[in-house]
This record gives sequence, C-alpha cells and structure tokens, in this order.
Amino acid sequence: MINLEILGYISAFIVGFTLGLFGAGGAILTIPIMVYLFSVEPILATVYSLFIVGVTAFIGSVNYLKEGMINLKQSLYFSIPSVIIMILMRKFLIPSVPDNLNFLSLSFTKNTGILVLFSIVLLSSSISMIKGGVKAEINSQVMSNKDKLILIFSGVATGIIGGAVGAGGGFVIIPALVLLAKMPVKKAVGTSLIIIAINSLTGFISDLTGDYYFDWKLILIFLAIAIAGIITGGIVEKKISPGKLKVSFGYFILIMGIYIFLKETIFS
Repeated sequence: MINLEILGYISAFIVGFTLGLFGAGGAILTIPIMVYLFSVEPILATVYSLFIVGVTAFIGSVNYLKEGMINLKQSLYFSIPSVIIMILMRKFLIPSVPDNLNFLSLSFTKNTGILVLFSIVLLSSSISMIKGGVKAEINSQVMSNKDKLILIFSGVATGIIGGAVGAGGGFVIIPALVLLAKMPVKKAVGTSLIIIAINSLTGFISDLTGDYYFDWKLILIFLAIAIAGIITGGIVEKKISPGKLKVSFGYFILIMGIYIFLKETIFS
C-alpha cells in the first residue's frame, strides 16, 4: 500500500499542474491533500495553502506576463476588493469563531465547519466548470461600467471564499473574466494566476501574526513539486483545448466535494 506522504507529494505535482492548465484549482486540491494525506489541521491547512498556491501561481504567471496574456487593469478590479475582504476575514472573523459551533440542532467543531463549507465551494465550483467549460471565447476587450461593478463584487466574493477556506478563488475568477470581462479563456487563465497570487500571498501575510506552527520542510518540498507541476501545466495548456479539460476537471472536483461533504457529515 502506497505511503500517504508519498501520495501527498505526488498530489503536489497535480496541484501545480491544474493551476498551470486551468488557472484555478490550487487550494481546492491543496487543502484536502494537507488534511487527509499529511494530517494537518484544517485551519493550518488553509494557511499552508495560501502560501503554496500564492507562490506557485506567481511563478506560473510570469510566462503568461511575458507573452502578454495577463490583463493587469482587470486584475486590479478583482485584487483590491479581494485583498481587503480577505485580510478582514483572516485577521478578525476566522479567529473569532469558537472551536465548537451549534447550528439549529447540530453541534460540530470549527474544523468540520470549514471542511463542510469547503465542500460546498467545491460543489458550486464544479457546476460552474461543467456548464461553462466549453463555451466560446468572447474577444471584445471593452468593459462597461456595469461590467466593472460586477467584477468588483466578484472580487469581494473571491475575498470571502479565500478568507473563509484558504482558496485563491480561481473558480470565481475564471467565469467572471470570461463571461463578464469578455476575456478569451487563455488570457483569463494568466490573469487568474496573478490575481490568485496577490490574494493568496496577502492572506498568508495577514496570518503570520497568528499562533501557528509552520512545518517548513513539508511546505517547501510541496511547493517545489507544485512549481514543477505548474510549469508542466503551462506547457500542456498551449497544446490542448482548456474548455474540454475544464469540464473533466469539473466532474473531478464534483466527486471530491461529495466525498468531503459525506466524510465530514454522514461518515464522520
């Protein structure tokens, strides 16, 4: 039987690969990998995820930037509100949540609540990817004031997701950039990576004042493998249709979301 730690490091490559290929999915994979394969507490796993995904996404975005495949102006419409909301969430809201929670007649721990919330994010993200994965690109680069406002509100939503579950928000960013900002899919991937990098690293920096123990050996090994993955994913992305792959990935995270939800509720 394969060692869970070895499986975890193999999975680190998949984390980077999906980021390079889709411009999303880093935290969606990193958090359950940290929790279930490395036995990291869910709260700490979200912190690890912010650093790993942030650095990996930043490195992956460099090549897109060189090729002119990142729209920096539209990145700001996301990043500014996302960063503000994420800092508020990570700094004030998450630490104030008690370790034991009660909702209606249910009692559960904060860790369980985070994982259940995360599974709901996975399920909603999977629907977005499955339904929107093969839509045609819209090449117009003109944004109306309405589009700008929607992007700002999407940035707020991304910040809430990132602050609550340690996700960079790629599955919010990609659909909004393509459908609202009228950005071609491949350019949306590059733009998503830089937004994820900004959001994730800002969230991580805001967590540095917290009372956390960082296993830097685990983090850095995982990060190095993820970087190899994102470089590979970026190469593959140029050769195949990301639309069809997004549908496949949507089904994958749908299964993962169902698994986590059932594991933390019915089979806990």
